[in-house]
Amino acid sequence: MSYLLTQMFLYMLVTFILGLLLGWLLWRYGKPSQADFDRLEAERSKLAKERDDLQVNLDACRSRSSQERETLDALRSDKIDLENRLNGMINERDALANAAPVAAAAAVAAPAAAAESTFSGVASKPEGLSAPRGGRADDLKEINGIGPAMEKLLHKLGYFHFDQVAAWTPSEEAWVNDNLEGFKGRASRDNWIAQAKVLAGS
Repeated sequence: MSYLLTQMFLYMLVTFILGLLLGWLLWRYGKPSQADFDRLEAERSKLAKERDDLQVNLDACRSRSSQERETLDALRSDKIDLENRLNGMINERDALANAAPVAAAAAVAAPAAAAESTFSGVASKPEGLSAPRGGRADDLKEINGIGPAMEKLLHKLGYFHFDQVAAWTPSEEAWVNDNLEGFKGRASRDNWIAQAKVLAGS
């Protein structure tokens, strides 16, 4: 019995000593040292610097993105302005192209028209038609100075086609000038004969 008690006591003593030794080892080697603290602080500072650098890069990217959006908006505005200017130039070109034939005819025939307008002989009526050839009259309004009312008056006098007007002689033009009710002298002033020659292709 005493032998068993002695063995138990020895086991307990050994266990206690081992516990003390283990506790001392854990305390001695498990406690963080100043070097550990310094290393952790250095790592923390490094991570903080990386975070700040990332924030700087992010802010720079946002700034560049804003500038690029502003540049893109400016380019879009310039594109719209250029398209409007181009459309304006195209419209102006078309208007000039449409006006060129009549204007050219009037300019070329100006000396002749001036001479014809001073006709002082005996006026004679041009030969007219009772109806347009083929049942379809030319659009006399294409001649500068002839509007809807003037066209109706010319139809009443028997003139429906460009070649009729283009064939008038100075004496016939003088008769037409005298018989344009409310528009006397208009045929000479607006050079109808020269314009009609161009439009008739003669």
